Amino acid sequence: MGKNTNMKALDFVEIEELSRKPRKKGITEVRVPYYAATPTLTYIKDLLEEWGDYFDGMKFACGTMRLMKKEHVRKIIEMCHKNEVYVSTGGFVERVLIQGEKAVDRYFKECRELGFDVIEISSGFADIKLEDKLAMVEKVHDMGMKPKPEISLMIGAGAGTHIAGYKPKLRPLKDFFEEAKQQIKSGAEVIMIESEGLTEDMPPEKWRKDVILELIKKFGFGRWMFEAADPEVFKWYLLNVSRDVNLFIDHTQVTEFNVWRLGLWGNPEIWKGKKTTYKG
Repeated sequence: MGKNTNMKALDFVEIEELSRKPRKKGITEVRVPYYAATPTLTYIKDLLEEWGDYFDGMKFACGTMRLMKKEHVRKIIEMCHKNEVYVSTGGFVERVLIQGEKAVDRYFKECRELGFDVIEISSGFADIKLEDKLAMVEKVHDMGMKPKPEISLMIGAGAGTHIAGYKPKLRPLKDFFEEAKQQIKSGAEVIMIESEGLTEDMPPEKWRKDVILELIKKFGFGRWMFEAADPEVFKWYLLNVSRDVNLFIDHTQVTEFNVWRLGLWGNPEIWKGKKTTYKG
């Protein structure tokens, strides 16, 4: 018999096992290398082969595909699909929109030709009317791709706002929840919740947990993908919402995230009430 190359080391150790792909809950999306340049093709190939079992989607953040050869973008997407990982754009559409509606349609078309599965519809920096965002969601859906609208509590935020020195402001909670309601009505399967104004670059005592929990209370947690850019944040979601929550993290955090999600290490609750004796 041939050797099982998918067998995990030390598989007698009991942990919370993940369900098989494609998963309907506990979806994890990771950011393509963004904060540091890497030998992208070989790096992502190794990332997928070694850790692809533990995440579901990969996102080209902030339009990074615009800096890459089309051939390389297509190869990355093909590698992802081979490893049952869907590929999403970041919130680049708001950058394309300054060139007009025709440019946006062309953007959607080329993304489809390249093989993107999901198109994120963002408005972190741009002041885009809700009806325009809903129209783009409908357009993407009609083109056979999945729209992922983004909702942000903070206006003028994203892409390292705290570093760049922007002066963002918070939108009224009423508007935030109303947009969430309208995006649900639009038929979007997953809606991205940006972390700016909620948890990002804030001490834990100032996190807007009230907003997060109210959103979940109103609509459940299954339809949302929460940005959890820091380990402290994704650990809070895992412990206080559910291990089945959908989260967006950086690709560098896949290991630590799954160590916590699967009950392998770190969380003191693993040892609570358990016997730890060894007599030899």
